[in-house]
Amino acid sequence: MTRRAKLANFLSLERNVTIASAAVFLLGMGEELWKKFLPKYLEALGANTPVIGVFGAAENFFDAIYQYPGGWLADRAGRRRAFLIFVALAATGYLIYLLSSSWPLVFLGLAFAMAWQSMASPAIFATIADSLPQEKRAMGFTIQSILKRLPIVFAPMIGGAVIAAYGIVRGVHVGLVITLVLAVITFVLIRRINISIKVSKPTNIKGVWRSFHAALKRLLISDVIIRMCEGMTGVLTILYVTNIQGLSVARYGTLIAIQMTTSILVYVPAGKIADRVGRKPFVALTFISFALFPLAVIGARNFSMLVIAFIIGGLREIGEPARKAMIVDFAREDMRARSVGLYYLIRGLSITPAAAIGGLLWNIEPRVPFVVAGLIGLLGTIVFVATVEEKFAG
Repeated sequence: MTRRAKLANFLSLERNVTIASAAVFLLGMGEELWKKFLPKYLEALGANTPVIGVFGAAENFFDAIYQYPGGWLADRAGRRRAFLIFVALAATGYLIYLLSSSWPLVFLGLAFAMAWQSMASPAIFATIADSLPQEKRAMGFTIQSILKRLPIVFAPMIGGAVIAAYGIVRGVHVGLVITLVLAVITFVLIRRINISIKVSKPTNIKGVWRSFHAALKRLLISDVIIRMCEGMTGVLTILYVTNIQGLSVARYGTLIAIQMTTSILVYVPAGKIADRVGRKPFVALTFISFALFPLAVIGARNFSMLVIAFIIGGLREIGEPARKAMIVDFAREDMRARSVGLYYLIRGLSITPAAAIGGLLWNIEPRVPFVVAGLIGLLGTIVFVATVEEKFAG
């Protein structure tokens, strides 16, 4: 076996997985050039702050409700055809963003653009599960997760520099043109995916739910609790660090970079070990990190302690490939994409109120939502450890 073949085997770089992961990277690189700046783009097109808030809520809503239809299409039409449809829909959204002369059109664009981020997610899960044996799936999700997050490190800086040079509207337009070019490249690349799937008899959403293994349902329950913990303080962390602890936005950006770097560094070793020793210990470590992060943030007394807190935040990703592998391990093969879609639909809708609850608790005292989130995270960890049995996977 050549050195290249050994590396591909070590990283679980099966052909279809590599193509799907490359697609995630390419479109992610394009979207991250302008995605973080969409609120300012809306503002430049005349939207006020409440409208921008509604835009954020709409994004979360689409992210939840698109998961199951995306999974259904991937199971019924096949992975390749579904991916092609998702890229075409997303490109339509990018084009609407580009041509928008007023903010209501951006909402229309969002309905199309979310097709890649949300509809394609179950198909990507299913592609990894279809293409790799159970003992290599965590590593497959590791590579996909790294390629999904790398653009978040680099692209916003590039997009910000372009916007600084050309202004918000023209700068976002430049980013959108680049993204449309990358979408065409992605479309051509995805045509090379070739996966044979088992097609089950048509079934409705209730039938898919009934197909869920009891272990998958218990994993979903613990995951919902953990994501409530995350959602409660996700949008408040920057406010606490800058407004309460007095750090600049630039230093907060440094903390985010430390967090993302930590995540990327732990992915490969964690994914490889999880494939060998089992998923559950790593998922448990992820859940513990979710619980500890908000507590570490409010417990920090200086920048050095905040660095430690955000390293803990980065460790929240240590078991993410293992958790994703667990989901597809537990899912029935002929309903794999729909199972993933339904899982994320339920999770997404369940945690929708979390941010609003966190905001209300902030009004009592800024530390309160972080303490409550930490306690909820500990509860989710206990529920997971006590109820989810990995032996049922596969």
